[in-house]
Amino acid sequence: MEQEDKISVKEIKEQKESDKPEVKYLVRIANTDLNGSKPLYYSLTKIKGIGFVYANMLCNLSNISKDKKTGLLSEQEISRLNDILKNPHKFNVPAWVLNRRKDYETGADMHLIGSDIKFVQDNDVKRLKKIKSYIGIRHMQGLPVRGQRTKSNFRKNKGKGSLGVQKKKMKAGRV
Repeated sequence: MEQEDKISVKEIKEQKESDKPEVKYLVRIANTDLNGSKPLYYSLTKIKGIGFVYANMLCNLSNISKDKKTGLLSEQEISRLNDILKNPHKFNVPAWVLNRRKDYETGADMHLIGSDIKFVQDNDVKRLKKIKSYIGIRHMQGLPVRGQRTKSNFRKNKGKGSLGVQKKKMKAGRV
């Protein structure tokens, strides 16, 4: 009698486990590993180039609850999120949400994520240096670009000690 009860309890546990969706602890979206135990809108912000506003918009466009755990996403939902990230214009994303509007070369509005941000930013700085614009010259000299004051900040020797009077170090062995 007791063995039958134990078997039935085991069977019930197995049925409950099979009914639960499998939780993934790492979910890969846009070539970035996301924590599966966090809510979706919070996990999406860990992708470089996606903030809270853009993550909230992604959840609304994909019809996924933003409070849903990332590890509970199905493969279809993950692929839908990747599609929206790759082609935001296809899903009528407003231009004011995008992070690269009116690209210098193409004139198109884009949203860059991941390593593309660093690559495009480096190319922009190289172009500014090449044409020797004011901003490019400031970049070359290692000075602040956006009008900050330079009298008290941006010193090259910051953190390397003071320039004041220093005592000579006593040599070992001499008194």
